[in-house]
Amino acid sequence: MLATTAYDLAAVRAQIVGLDTPLPRRDGRVAPAINLDNAATTPPLQSVHNIVERFFGVYSSVHRGAGLKSQAASAAYEDARAIVGRFVGARPNQHQVIFTRNTTEALNLLAHRLELTPGQVILSTELEHHSNDLPWRAVAPVVHIRATDDGALDLDHAAALLRQYAGRVRLLAVTGGSNVTGHLPPIHDLAELAHAAGAEIVVDAAQLAPHRRIDLGDLNDRTHLDYVAISGHKLYAPYGAGALIGRADTFQRGTPLLAGGGTVRRVSARTVDWVDGPARDEAGTPNAVGAIALAAACLALEEIGLDAIAAHEAELTAYALDRLAQVPGLWLYGDPDPATAETRLGVIPFCLDTYDPHLVAAILSYEAGIAVRSGSFCAQPYVRRLLAREEAGCEAGQDGLVRASFGLYTTEAEVDALVATLRAITVGDFDGFYERDAQRGTFQPIDWDLAVESLFQIQTTR
Repeated sequence: MLATTAYDLAAVRAQIVGLDTPLPRRDGRVAPAINLDNAATTPPLQSVHNIVERFFGVYSSVHRGAGLKSQAASAAYEDARAIVGRFVGARPNQHQVIFTRNTTEALNLLAHRLELTPGQVILSTELEHHSNDLPWRAVAPVVHIRATDDGALDLDHAAALLRQYAGRVRLLAVTGGSNVTGHLPPIHDLAELAHAAGAEIVVDAAQLAPHRRIDLGDLNDRTHLDYVAISGHKLYAPYGAGALIGRADTFQRGTPLLAGGGTVRRVSARTVDWVDGPARDEAGTPNAVGAIALAAACLALEEIGLDAIAAHEAELTAYALDRLAQVPGLWLYGDPDPATAETRLGVIPFCLDTYDPHLVAAILSYEAGIAVRSGSFCAQPYVRRLLAREEAGCEAGQDGLVRASFGLYTTEAEVDALVATLRAITVGDFDGFYERDAQRGTFQPIDWDLAVESLFQIQTTR
């Protein structure tokens, strides 16, 4: 196991905004919640919040005004672009950083900007979030690389398909880290195979970026990554920005996904001359606050240390897998071996064999203050593949799984609370009065009418 002596967990937790926010529970207690839904979104870092607050002092229109605030905001925006690029190993003379709303928009943007010719195909995988599958279906035939029974990417099948479609495959689209099982495909090995087949590779790094170091690599390196996409809201910077970082030569050609202000050099009644550089793909007034927040988060993660974060997560994941395996009737999906925790992310899907996954999530939330996710996690084909295996444990037709996912601030005590509550559920030691919302598929307590709007209001009574 990697050493974690340099990881100051208490100092990290002190940087998390909202960690001590008191929330009501069904038994009448009011206490801070435990967030084990970090694969969906992460809370803000205090340092990110502080930098955004400082930026508000010079906030103004980016690349639009002659005023000093506008010039300062523009300079900060471009500094943010450089910081985000360095975070993923971008080479300034080879790569371009385009700010987007999130990973989903980044991948849709790339799907629009790729120049495809008739007969070309896209290779994706069965592991993908819908955002790294559906955009490609709109532009070319998509062929999917299989997942193995335990949820890993079938590398032999990947190699076979790349050989089969060599010369025709335009792009290999693969997750850097699964948001369902935490599986980490060998993205640089896959890149080498893709390039040998005449293809490029895009990595959906939404899950990877908060947990592992990323290096795009030099374009002359056969194992380089052509494009990566990231989201700020998974990087402790939920201010509405993400980024697509990739080959500058791709974005020098073609038309933007969104056309409008800032994307053009000259417009006549009949012609359009598009501007060069990332501005071509950043129509309208940019989200400067989001860009600054995303850059601040990149700096914060580098200061904590991506290797230290990975080591802490590996130790915590091994601990969690060991404890969860001891819960009667609990079935783990993906790689369940604590000894290999270093080779995966702290994203753990499971089910209790006699309980609806949405009911389990509801009990954890309302009675123990533990936030998890239930369902298919925007990866329906992958979850169905996991549930279809013969020894799956839970019903193949059930409505998804339960997922616990860790952040850089998660503790063993929080894992213990999860395990204790799951043990209680297995013996029926919970309130028991829940009803299913037929429209949403979730469960709500029958006799506890909590007005969630009361937990936060934009307008307060004075």
